Amino acid sequence: MSVLDAPVTATAPAAPTTGLTPIFVRLKLTLLRNGLRQSSGRKAAYIASLVFTLLLAASQVLGLVLLRGNAQAGTVVVLLTAVVALGWAVLPLFFPSGDDTLDPTRLVMLPLRPEPLVRALLVSSMIGIGPLFTLCLAVGSVLALAHGPAGVLFAVVAVPLTLLLCVALSRAVTTANVRLLNSRKGRDLAVLSGLVIAVGIQFVNFGAQRLGEAGGLSTLEPAGNVARWLPGASAIAAVDTASRGSYGVAAAQLLVTAAALVALVWLWQRGLVKLMTAPDGSTLAAAAPTRKGSGRTGLSALLPEGRTATVVHRSLLYIARDPKTKAAWVTALAIGAIVPLINALQGTGSIYFACFAAGMLGMQMYNQFGQDTSAFWMVALTISSTRDAYVELRARALALLLITLPYTVVVCVATAALLGSWRALPGVLGISFALLGAMLAIGAVASALFPYSIPQEGAFKNVAPGQGGLAWISILGGMLAAPVLAGPVIALTVWLHIADRQDALWLVIPAGAVFGALIGWAGLRIAAPRTANRLPEILTAVSKG
Repeated sequence: MSVLDAPVTATAPAAPTTGLTPIFVRLKLTLLRNGLRQSSGRKAAYIASLVFTLLLAASQVLGLVLLRGNAQAGTVVVLLTAVVALGWAVLPLFFPSGDDTLDPTRLVMLPLRPEPLVRALLVSSMIGIGPLFTLCLAVGSVLALAHGPAGVLFAVVAVPLTLLLCVALSRAVTTANVRLLNSRKGRDLAVLSGLVIAVGIQFVNFGAQRLGEAGGLSTLEPAGNVARWLPGASAIAAVDTASRGSYGVAAAQLLVTAAALVALVWLWQRGLVKLMTAPDGSTLAAAAPTRKGSGRTGLSALLPEGRTATVVHRSLLYIARDPKTKAAWVTALAIGAIVPLINALQGTGSIYFACFAAGMLGMQMYNQFGQDTSAFWMVALTISSTRDAYVELRARALALLLITLPYTVVVCVATAALLGSWRALPGVLGISFALLGAMLAIGAVASALFPYSIPQEGAFKNVAPGQGGLAWISILGGMLAAPVLAGPVIALTVWLHIADRQDALWLVIPAGAVFGALIGWAGLRIAAPRTANRLPEILTAVSKG
């Protein structure tokens, strides 16, 4: 009998199947191990991060355990947990490349069902430094709060529930914004993450100072009472509540976190289905009609046609679209307002701190050609004389003034309102105008004499290797020279104060405006011939990155 004549069985033995979750866990571990094998530097950085996280987690757990028995332990622990949960929701927006192994867009072509996929991603997401730190925080929190059998029982449930909620929150936010995070706007968010951290530190510092002045941890109780019913923190709060004997309230707080976890998983699953089945904008033909005209919009559209309007429009587009330029501007705008306003809120600042805003924004005139990077060669082709260079620099300064002047006035007025120092406001405005003109003048000259390249590949690399000295000379030299150039207006303001002629301080406004305009014009005139004569050197310097 041949093989063809052999009887065919009705059913064949099924091959053993493996659950999706173990596969994803092994995949995560394998990708992590292979990534560390790529270079010794990457391995050293990961080990250093792990050691630092473990030390921080250990100190955190020790600090929380020392809080055990303190009357305000519940408030501190609940607020700390709420902040950590907020970090899980926000940080993926600023560090989208932190976990490439869990990018759901890489799984679009695989035949995976939503429910098993969500379970597998949730479990594999718990492998990493962030979940380890959160777990240590949750354990330390319940150690500080759990008292009696009821507290221990609620703690056993609260720890994994809190960890699951934080991870699910992070994954849901990432999935909902994955297309944004992979776009240019997502890269903008990554570049701006340093700004968010810097601004956040300022507010934390301000809050800590206010807390010390207000009399200690008891002032946190109102915020803690609200946070006790927020998802994530409510699970930890349930341990404290159960330890006090309020079992019904504790169960309700635990139920808040559990319900939020179920809702997040459901939203995450819906987001995955939509992400893996719906087309994105890159697959659809552009249907927007083509607009006719010069294409200039906003403030630049008010200028007459010519080189000036073109350069202003280009500069404003850089601010709106280029990640590095946008980051520099947003940082200057934020820090320029935070320093005077925070000091004013504390009641210890001076209205003249508002001049800091003009100084921060005036620095944006520095390294004008470096902001163009290698595209500066297209600008260089249009500069054939000193007149061309002057018009180019003048237009760039005008684009800066369109934002800087109204912003400076707003910061000065807001600082005066918080401090109630309306009589000193004219002097602050006059000095700010003079400083701004001096910064424009020095920035134009420094852009011609000390240009340097701004690398595009790194979010936090603002100077090409080997050009750090040029950057420091340009920036520090300008910061020291600007007050000297604005010295006459500063001296006038000081004299009016010493002579008790504050009623005449309004004269400082036109004096500062005229002086700033003249010094700025002189700086542009000095920088123009140097720019025209040094075009090859400038082009070489700004193209190194």
